[in-house]
Amino acid sequence: MRVVSLVPSLTEAVARSAPGALVGATDWCTHPPGLDVARVGGTKNPATDRILSLAPDLVIANEEENRAPDLVALRAAGAEVLVTEIRDVPQAFRELARVLDACGVTARPRWLDEAERIWSSLPEPGTRRTAVVPIWRRPWMVLGRDTFAGDVLARLGVDHVHATHPDRYPRVPLAELRASAPDVVVLPDEPYRFTADDGPEAFPGLPCALVSGRHLTWYGPSLAEAPRVLGGALRAARP
Repeated sequence: MRVVSLVPSLTEAVARSAPGALVGATDWCTHPPGLDVARVGGTKNPATDRILSLAPDLVIANEEENRAPDLVALRAAGAEVLVTEIRDVPQAFRELARVLDACGVTARPRWLDEAERIWSSLPEPGTRRTAVVPIWRRPWMVLGRDTFAGDVLARLGVDHVHATHPDRYPRVPLAELRASAPDVVVLPDEPYRFTADDGPEAFPGLPCALVSGRHLTWYGPSLAEAPRVLGGALRAARP
């Protein structure tokens, strides 16, 4: 089986579960560290000719992460493309199982069982907090409706204030974000790399949680660590 992955989190899942199957991945596929496969460009601008030159049996993509025209071009050239859709945590586990099955993994990986066990046994949050969750600045963009990251936070007791917005990733003026007066501002380090010096200063007086984007937005082996890692970052939120 020869697999090219165009989704960083799925790259990590396949690399962990089907050693040797991956022959190509995007430039953004950073896990597992030291992954030695051909690089095929970005998630939004993959080099389709390079992908095809690897003669993959399967190309793995995601309906949100990758652009439809690139997937159409790959299919038109004869490549088999599996497209995932992941909007919440239970769907992540279903889609991960589907991907690994398509990659020829016959035994369910231990990490997948462990991650599902951890998420299914989370205690009901004692208190709930509201949050604004920027994913970009210049312009400011935030989590909106129907997102995987939003569901992750909700299961940890954090309800983001734009969960019912008509758009999934709306642009919202900074003044409006501040005026919503959330209990916490959640600042991930991807896709925009918010840091202690780049992000919190825009929300004076509001507690800010700097969180790992890999644990907030990736669906793969990091799911097993996500509740602990994100929970710690949320508890450490400071104005």
